[in-house]
Parts: sequence; structure tokens; C-alpha cells
Amino acid sequence: MGDTNKVWRLRNRPVGTIGDEVLSYAEEPIPTPAAGQFLVKMDYLSLDPTNRLWMSDIDQYMPPVAIGEAMRGVVCGTVVSSNHPEFAAGDVVSGLGSWSKYQIGIPGYINKIGALDGISVADAFGLFAVVGPTAYFGLVELGAPQAGETVVVSAAAGAVGSVVGQIAKIKGARAVGLAGSDAKCRWIVEDLGFDAAINYKTENVPEALKRACPKGIDVYFDNVGGDILDACFKQMNLKGRIPTCGLISQYNATGEVPGPSNYPMILMQRLKVEGFIVLDYAARYPEAIAALSGWMREGRLKYRADMHTGLENAVTTLRKLYTGENTGKLMLKV
Repeated sequence: MGDTNKVWRLRNRPVGTIGDEVLSYAEEPIPTPAAGQFLVKMDYLSLDPTNRLWMSDIDQYMPPVAIGEAMRGVVCGTVVSSNHPEFAAGDVVSGLGSWSKYQIGIPGYINKIGALDGISVADAFGLFAVVGPTAYFGLVELGAPQAGETVVVSAAAGAVGSVVGQIAKIKGARAVGLAGSDAKCRWIVEDLGFDAAINYKTENVPEALKRACPKGIDVYFDNVGGDILDACFKQMNLKGRIPTCGLISQYNATGEVPGPSNYPMILMQRLKVEGFIVLDYAARYPEAIAALSGWMREGRLKYRADMHTGLENAVTTLRKLYTGENTGKLMLKV
């Protein structure tokens, strides 16, 4: 093949932010697929908040990455060689893999992308692999917004949040987003159609929520936890719903994180707060992809990739998620 593998491996558990000592990047031999496996050359790597969880050894929804293992990631690539009857060289695949230029594909973890219907591979991977189904099932299934209701979403200029707000509008609801800069706030209102935006870094969030949501909040799609969750608790309407997708505000915490002081509102307003992981809905991905692709072709759903280049830049690029430097879906082109 005239090439070598490039692999990021976990060397130390992070304490706080992801330091340079946490992962190592090295050349290794290209692996050989066994019977029932296939070899994938990675083309794109998704960078997601959950990467930080997988590096830690706290209780989580799947086993953490072991010290010395290749870093886990959601990947998209091309089959190079195959010892599996359903996969052939040239097939475009995506799924749960590793931060490796070449990696072994195992059916059930990495599968063919399928027909793209005019959507590019990068956009199909960026929207359909994790982001779109997360936004779709979290909002439509758990949030269940009704026409005329108010939906608030945090990290609204991020990958999932930007899609959540647009789906809320498609469902006839008002969409209010919280983002970390004036430019991001302009983008979600002017380009994506949100009804209002709040810059949580410069505005008083509780007061801004009162102005933006004069009739209260019916659905709060939570990507961050922390103070923003606490502020939204105070504004929730009776029988409000809070799909809990992520807690990125506390992933780098080095000590105990205090619970929300407005927790009693769950009782007083009879709120439904439900955490979810998109893998819970894996069997129903085709449903989400059909809806998302249809809205995209109709021009009702926009998608933005924050694309960077080079596997060697994976760690420095990932850090952008925790400083709010990304807009849209953060990805690497390998």
C-alpha cells in the first residue's frame, strides 16, 4: 500500500482541559482485516463533546476508552479491502471507529452510508451520522413541541443546537437560541430563522429569557447544563419538557459540580426532564434521515460544517468545542 497508519492513542486521563499529555500521535503498521472484517481509510472525523467523556473514567453510557487504546470517534471513510461479503473496496462507510487513518471496520459499528440523493458525503456524514438524529429524536420525540409553543435551545450555534432550532420552526414553534457571540446570534436568527437569540456571555441570561420568552418556555433542549439550565428552570411553563442532550459546561470540571438551585421547579411546574443518548434510537435512524434529508432538499433545513484539515490537528481542533470557537458541526478532513 506504500503508506503507514497514523493513530491517536489515549495515554492519560484528562484533568480539566485536554492537555498535550492526554493523547499521543504516532505512526504504526496498517492493520490487516480478519475474516468478517474490512479495512477502512478514514476521510472525515467527527469531533464531539462526548469525546471528552470517553477519555475520562467516570460512569457513562458506554465503557471509557482504555489507557493505550486508539481514541474512539465517529468516522467516515472508504473501504480499502474487505473480507466481508457485504462490503467491497470503494464503499463509503461511517460509524463508530477510532482516530486512526486506517482502521478495521466491524459491521454493526461501521456501516455503508447508502444513497446520498445529491447530498455530498461530507454533509451526509456531518448531518446524518450523529447530529441530525440527536436533534430530531431529542426534540421531536422527547420535547414534542406543538405549534405556537416556545422552544429554547442552548449551544444554539453548535452542531445539534442549530438543527434543533430549525426543526422547532418546522414544527410551528418559536425558537430561541443561546450562543456565545454576537456573530453566532446573528447567524442563527438571520440565516437559520430563529425568532430570537441571547448572547449568554454578555447578557443577563434570566432577564434576556424573560424578554425573549414572554409566554414562558415550553421546551428547553439542554446541551450545556449549569447556570443556563438553572435559568431556564425558572421560566418553564406547566408541563414543560427538558430533553437533556449534553452537559458541556461541566465536562472539564475538576471537582464536584453543584446541582441547580431551581431544581424545585421540576415539582412545582410538573416538568418532564429526560436524558437521552442518540444510540438509544439507532434502530430508527432511517426515520430521522428521511425527515432531515427531505427538509434539506426543500430548503427548510440548513447545515454548516466547521471543517478543519489534518488528523494531526485532531486535539487542537477538538478543544474548540469547549471554548466555543466552533460554529456548526466541527469536523476534520483527513
